[in-house]
Amino acid sequence: MIKHSRRLLPFFLLSLAFATFTLATAVRAHEHDGDISEEEANAPVDSILWLHILLQAVVWGILFPIGMVFGLSRSRWHVPLQIAGIVLTLGGYVLGHAHGGRLFLPSAHGMFANILLVPLATQLALGVYLKLHIHERTLRPWAVRAHGIVGKSYPILGWTQILFGVITFRGYCRNGALPQCLAHYIMGSGFIAYGVILAILLLVGEAWVRRSGRSPDWWDSWVILLWVLNTFTEHRGSVWSVKDMQHTILGILWWCGGLLGVYLSRNTQRTVIPSVIIILTGYAMSDHAQALMLSTKVHAVFGYTLMLAGLTRLIEVCFVAPSYTSADGVDDDRSDHTLADGAGVGAESSTTAFRGRAFRHLPPILLVGAGLLFMSATDEELQYVHEGGMDHVTYILILFSITFLLYNHIVLLITLYATSGRNASDAASMKDASGSIELTATPTASRGAWYSRVRSEESPAHVIGNDDEDEED
Repeated sequence: MIKHSRRLLPFFLLSLAFATFTLATAVRAHEHDGDISEEEANAPVDSILWLHILLQAVVWGILFPIGMVFGLSRSRWHVPLQIAGIVLTLGGYVLGHAHGGRLFLPSAHGMFANILLVPLATQLALGVYLKLHIHERTLRPWAVRAHGIVGKSYPILGWTQILFGVITFRGYCRNGALPQCLAHYIMGSGFIAYGVILAILLLVGEAWVRRSGRSPDWWDSWVILLWVLNTFTEHRGSVWSVKDMQHTILGILWWCGGLLGVYLSRNTQRTVIPSVIIILTGYAMSDHAQALMLSTKVHAVFGYTLMLAGLTRLIEVCFVAPSYTSADGVDDDRSDHTLADGAGVGAESSTTAFRGRAFRHLPPILLVGAGLLFMSATDEELQYVHEGGMDHVTYILILFSITFLLYNHIVLLITLYATSGRNASDAASMKDASGSIELTATPTASRGAWYSRVRSEESPAHVIGNDDEDEED
């Protein structure tokens, strides 16, 4: 009992500190709210604000996602990282209210910062409750699920808040620019999310899709079909502009093509319809009329990138992974072994598999790049670039450099999941002759039972989060 009390003491102290902090900030008005003068709005950015920006970007962009991955793999580093992230977040919150120099108008960034206290407090409270190991057969299973759901939302919450921070820092999306901001930032983030999902399926998750009894294109088609709302949100007023017509017909294209894709991909069949829709969307964007030549060039490259993403996805569907092996014949969750083609024995099939894996990285990379290009192509952003004297080539190369860094971070997180915690025993068998990590087949018994495709008598089925927290945590 004394041992458990000592282990829980840091959690209770942190909970008490968090509750005190929340109450203090709830009754304290933000000193930057209200009207500000032009001098205050254009004042230099002081070192405290830069520290706030750097700290929160590192915590929400790197530390929390790694902590989430460690939670999924049941690593003993999950709890320390999340506690450190919460403490640093609170410190960054204080810095964001204590800086001098430039002031900002009330914004979504400041409001969302207060909202983020709710999932932080919820996650902390659930973590303390789970460490108590009580109500094992009643409330605890539900608390484990809630803890997992909140934790998995951190990357999305962090991405949203970082985006709000950039918008607030630059003073964008005001004075009638909000509709364009929403269109670019939501759609661009959607393309990036699509690329992340494809990367996960490529490296560790494709077998889950096969266990679902549906092909990847069935899920893709449903996402496209449900984008029907885009049909009704792009036109405002009584006069139809060229952009209104283009955006509205794109919405119609998506739900019509999505409907066809759902039908053609039934019975685990693959279809090229989602790829064709992405290509047509890229074609429309590549010839989008813009006020600035710089904007026209950036939109054109965005369209070409999207078209290339659709083309590589089409090639992947038709030639690299045209079909799936039977779900009953696979004992692991490694996507490299879900391809029906190239799975034979011998050097030739091995070489084909490696080429296939290399090629299948192209669609997610290009989708991430297209998303960043579209998010960076608003009138306000491109006007700022134009006034700074930067040409479109330099601007586009900067965005692709960020694309490579972001995709590298994504793949590192996925690889970290496959080689940490309960999956660490798989790391040795996932190294090829050169020493690099490849997510290849490993014995099912070395992983948690929830990876198993078919339940066995010896290893009862395990659902993520149902096990007690590791004692080392």
